[in-house]
Amino acid sequence: MARDITRRKQAEEALKESEIKYRSLFENSRDAIYITSRDGSFLDMNQSALDLFGFTGEELLNANILRLYVNPEDRTRFQQEVEQKGFVKDYELNFRKKDGTEITCLLTSTLRKNIDGSIAGYQGIFRDITEKKRMEEELLKVEKLESLGILASGIAHDFNNILTTIMGNISLALMYLKPEEQNFQLLIDAEKASLRARDLTQQLLTFSRGGAPIRKTTSIKELIRESAGFALRGSNVRCEITIPEDIWPVKIDEGQISQVIHNLVINADQAMPEGGVIDIAVVNTSIVDNMQLPEGKYVKTTIKDNGVGIPEGYLNKIFDPYFTTKHKGSGLGLAISFSIIKKHEGYIVVESGLKSGTSFHIYLPASEEQTLTSTKEVQDTVKGKGRILVMDDDESIREVLGFMLQKIGYDAGFAKNGNEAVELYRKAAESGKQYDAVIIDLTIPGGMGGKETIQKLRQIDHDVLAIVSSGYSNDPVMAEFEKYGFKDVIAKPYKISQLSKVLHKVLTKN
Repeated sequence: MARDITRRKQAEEALKESEIKYRSLFENSRDAIYITSRDGSFLDMNQSALDLFGFTGEELLNANILRLYVNPEDRTRFQQEVEQKGFVKDYELNFRKKDGTEITCLLTSTLRKNIDGSIAGYQGIFRDITEKKRMEEELLKVEKLESLGILASGIAHDFNNILTTIMGNISLALMYLKPEEQNFQLLIDAEKASLRARDLTQQLLTFSRGGAPIRKTTSIKELIRESAGFALRGSNVRCEITIPEDIWPVKIDEGQISQVIHNLVINADQAMPEGGVIDIAVVNTSIVDNMQLPEGKYVKTTIKDNGVGIPEGYLNKIFDPYFTTKHKGSGLGLAISFSIIKKHEGYIVVESGLKSGTSFHIYLPASEEQTLTSTKEVQDTVKGKGRILVMDDDESIREVLGFMLQKIGYDAGFAKNGNEAVELYRKAAESGKQYDAVIIDLTIPGGMGGKETIQKLRQIDHDVLAIVSSGYSNDPVMAEFEKYGFKDVIAKPYKISQLSKVLHKVLTKN
C-alpha cells in the first residue's frame, strides 16, 4: 500500500513539474499561442497572442475567435479542413485586431479531443506575416512594371524616331512662315499634337527596366505650377498651391516629375465632377525613422482633393498596372507615377476614404547642388557655324537633320553607323577639315552604336565634342552622358530650337 501511494505522489509531482514547464513554454513563447473550444470560445491565450491582437486576457476569455476573422466564412473553411485532416499547417487567414487594423497570419493548428475521441476544440499558433506580405506585394508591383517595360521601351524607341522626323520638318516649315499666316497656325497645332505624342511615349518609357531619369537640380515650384495649370485647362476645378520661398532644390527629371504631377492633378479633377478645390502643398521635411525611405532631407508634395475618395479595399491596389476604378480609365497613370518616384529614390503614398477625399504624398530627396536658373525652355533658335557629323541609322532622320543644321548655319556630314562615323571623322581630321561636333545615335540595330563609337572617336581625338541622342531617353548613357565621354545629350524627338541650343552650348563652352 505504501508503495502505491509513493508511486502516485511521484506521478503527481511529475505531472505538476510537466505542467510548470508547459506553462513556462506557453507564456514565454514568442509565437502567439491559443486554445479554443469547438465553438470558438477562447480557453487560453499566451501573452504574445494578446500583444498581437491588442486585447487583455479578460477581454479575450469572454470572446469568440470568430470576432477576430475579417471574413467569417474563413472560419467555416478552416474548421472543415482541420477536422478532416486533424491538423493544418501555415493556413493563411486575415484577422482584425482590437483597434480595427487588419493583419495576415499563418495559422498552424491541431484538434483537441475528449477522452471518448470527440472533438473538444482547437489549439495552435498564429504567425503574423503582414509585413512580409507587404514586401512581397511591393516586389511584385515593381516586377509587373518592369515586365511591361520590356515591350513598352521598344515601341517608344521606334515611335520617337518617327516623331523626330515629323517635328523636325514642322520646325523647319514654321521658319518659312509668318505668324499671321493661316498655315503657320495649322503647323503650330500639328506641333502641339506631336508634343502630346512625345509625352505619351515618355509614359511608355517610364516602364523601361533599368531606365534612369535624366536629372538636373532645380526648384520644384515652377514645375508644379505649370504642370497643375496645364492639367486643369478647361476644368471647373481650381488649384490652390502653397510653396514656401525657401523650399529645397531637388535633382529630378523634369519631364517625368511633371508627368507625375499632371497624372495626380487629373485624378483629383476627375474625382470632383461638380467642381471643387485641389490643394497642393510643398514642404521641406527630414526623415529619421522610416521603413520606406533612407534617413535624410526630402521635399514633400501633397496633392489633396475633396472628391469621392477611394474605397479602403482598393488602396493597396491603386498603384498596380491596369487597376482602375474609372469606366474609361487605362489604369496606367498611377502605376507610371509609382515607377517614376521609385526611380528617383523617392516614395509615394495615398490616404483616402469614401466621401472624404484623397491625398497623395510624394517624397523626393533634397539636393545639395545649386538650383538651375529656370525650368523654362527658350524657344528661339540660335544660329552658329561649323561642320557637324551626324550618325543615325534612320535615313529620314539624317535627311531632316541635314536641313535643320543647314537652316541654323552648319554644314553636315552623315554616317549610317559607328564604323562609318569613325572613318569619316578620321579622314576629316587627316585632311585638316575636322568636324566641330558629332551628333551620335545611341542605338544602331546590327551595327556599332553610340557607346562604342565615342570610345573609337576619342582614340582619334580625345577632346571630340560629341552629343548623344536616342529615342530611348531612359538609357543610363543618356542619364550619365559625361561619364561615357559625351559633352551633352538631346533626347528624341526634338525641335530645331532645342538642337540649336545644345550645339551652341557645346561649341561655345568647349
